[in-house]
Amino acid sequence: MLRRLPRGSARSPLPPPAARSAVTAVPLAHAEMGVRGTRPPLVLLHGLFGSHGNFQTVAKALVRRVGGQPDLVERLISVDIGPTSTALISEFPAYISAMKSVNIPAGLSRSAARQLADSQLSSTVQDPQLRQFLLTNLVEVEGRYIWRVNLDAISHHFADIMSFPVFHKPYPGPVLFLGGSNSPYISSKDYPEIQRLFPKADVQFIEGAGHIVHQDKFEDFITAVLNFLPPP
Repeated sequence: MLRRLPRGSARSPLPPPAARSAVTAVPLAHAEMGVRGTRPPLVLLHGLFGSHGNFQTVAKALVRRVGGQPDLVERLISVDIGPTSTALISEFPAYISAMKSVNIPAGLSRSAARQLADSQLSSTVQDPQLRQFLLTNLVEVEGRYIWRVNLDAISHHFADIMSFPVFHKPYPGPVLFLGGSNSPYISSKDYPEIQRLFPKADVQFIEGAGHIVHQDKFEDFITAVLNFLPPP
């Protein structure tokens, strides 16, 4: 079930930003679904602690129902995140600390290692689905189980990761901010900045969903995405 908020009026754009420093491109791990065609692609980007496998079920469902999906980006969907800093509301620092404290003896099977890590995380990460999401980062390397994400680097740069860059020129295309009704990551305090940067934005909440919206309410999520995308 979707709860939709009214669109706000656009504000006048501010002067263009100062020149930014050059950025070096790096190759990204990715997976392609479906057959390349004449339509523009639909690109799914995961969040913190995610990987290119997180949206495979979503991608396959969208390929079956809409095929492939101009300037460079024709429209955007932001899933349970707004254009503001979320460092103060995020529980990830506690999750990182819990992940660092996980202790798994060498020689365990993968299933036994995951069960032990799940048990050790449970006192801090109480949501079982969220624990399973974090455990996708537990990998075996030379007989030892480690976290494939760089927890120290994430901890050190957490404030930067959870902040949002300062932009002055708004994005003119249609945007859907799709949040979970049980998640704090999009709130009324974000609406002025959403309206300033994305004057054609529509904000919707899926009832009963937390931060991992597509996992909590899969069909509602797919329906909202399909309703926002242009028809085939």
